[in-house]
This record gives sequence, structure tokens and C-alpha cells, in this order.
Amino acid sequence: MKQWQAAWLRQIKQLKTELFALYLAYRDPRTPLYARLFTACVVAYAFSPIDLIPDFIPVLGYLDDLVLLPVGIALAIRLIPPPVLAESRAKAQELMAQGKPVSRTAAAVIIAIWLLLGGLAIFLSASTFSAWPTFW
Repeated sequence: MKQWQAAWLRQIKQLKTELFALYLAYRDPRTPLYARLFTACVVAYAFSPIDLIPDFIPVLGYLDDLVLLPVGIALAIRLIPPPVLAESRAKAQELMAQGKPVSRTAAAVIIAIWLLLGGLAIFLSASTFSAWPTFW
């Protein structure tokens, strides 16, 4: 059982490194435009807390994480030129060995989006409930 867990954790770490390498390859000017666009969508979807199919839906909720994401990563890897991908993988492994890369700007943007959505939900529910007639 311990071997299975260790292998699973290695795969997860490999996936994180591969996603970071795809992010670095996306930013490389030698990557063609079509590959950049597709890779940007895959990386954004992978790092986004919002799923295409919500996880609380039985079976289908995890389908996007288990099928769509690996297929998208595999296709993105095929679209990126091999020298760019090799350099990006080496740089990703080097940066991941130093510690997790942190993007405070991305965190701020995600927090701002959630706050705006929360404010919109409060505004809409307040305007909806204030329009209801009261009977007491």
C-alpha cells in the first residue's frame, strides 16, 4: 500500500511540474500562437478553482479532472516545439526544487473575482427579496 501511495504522490508532483513547464513554454516567444492559446487555456483551467463540471456531481464531477485535464496537457505538449518544452521542463524542475512558485498577483485577481461575485450575489438577492410582498 505504501508503494502505491508513493507512486501516486510522484505522479502528482510530476503533473505539477509539467503544468508549470507548460506555463513557462506558453510565455516563450518561440511557441506558436495556436499552441500558446491552447496551452493558456489548459493551464488556466488546471489552476482555476472553478471546474467545468462541479465536483459535487457524482462520477461526472471528477471526470473533467481525470480525463479532460490529462488529455489537454498531452495535446499541449504535442503542440509546443520540443526544444522549447525541454528548456521549460528544465527551468520548471529547477524552480520547483527551490520551492513552490508563488504569484501574489494571480492570488489577488482570484480573490477580487470571488469578492465581486459575492457582492453581485448579495446585491441580486437583496434586490430580489426586497421586491417580494410582505404579508406580516
